[in-house]
Amino acid sequence: MNNHTTAKPSWKDKLHEVIFEADTFWGKAFDVVLLIAIILSVLAVMLESVAQIKAEYGTTLYIIEWFFTILFSLEYIARLTAISKPWKYAFSFFGIIDLLSIFPTFLSLFFAGAHSLLVIRSIRLLRVFRIFKLGRFIGEASQLTSALRASRPKIIVFIGGVFILVVVLGTMMYLVEGGENGFTSIPKSIYWAVVTLTTVGYGDIAPQTTLGQTLATLIMILGYGIIAVPTGIVSAEMSQQKSVRPVNTQACPHCGAEGHESDASYCKKCGGRL
Repeated sequence: MNNHTTAKPSWKDKLHEVIFEADTFWGKAFDVVLLIAIILSVLAVMLESVAQIKAEYGTTLYIIEWFFTILFSLEYIARLTAISKPWKYAFSFFGIIDLLSIFPTFLSLFFAGAHSLLVIRSIRLLRVFRIFKLGRFIGEASQLTSALRASRPKIIVFIGGVFILVVVLGTMMYLVEGGENGFTSIPKSIYWAVVTLTTVGYGDIAPQTTLGQTLATLIMILGYGIIAVPTGIVSAEMSQQKSVRPVNTQACPHCGAEGHESDASYCKKCGGRL
């Protein structure tokens, strides 16, 4: 006689399924409602920055802001409660973003205008890939992240070289043009070099002498070549990446990590069994 019975899911298991999973009706409904709430809360913050709207609907927007802050605070607590290793989720990317999305409202009680930082909630919209089961896009994002990570040493060396270049070019322009033509200091001349090298060209400072204009022309041409370098570095790394393996949208019940491969049995972050 078989005495083994299927264990009944606990309330934490059910809570985890609703909050972290998108495979069930309630899990998907939760995430859709969450995304709508995020969009509305960010929209409220943006509208509050408009003077006319704030003057007429400031109180209403203030109430809406606190409503969503309390809602997201409860959601954050629920996420920590639903997993067995809450500290793992708290220090994960989305865990930090979730915390930062509610912190500015409380900070605004002490520092005026701090609530504008609530637009960081828009980063939480990245969960849309999981909601609509776009596992392939999650895999592509993972490949891009790996390419950027592999490119980091080369990009750091490249940025260091560009920094040295703009310091030298800015100093040269300071010596050539001088304060009478707007290049009143080396830092301001370096600012001009950065603006010119990146082909932004605000036009607030411009060389007046023939030698200065010649140097500026060379910097502009050099800028086109420099802009293409980081793209080439990342592209080269991406071409070396292996083909993307299928990933699923299951979240680890221990730390909340996502983006596991479809045949994974253990979490890639904490090692817990999936």
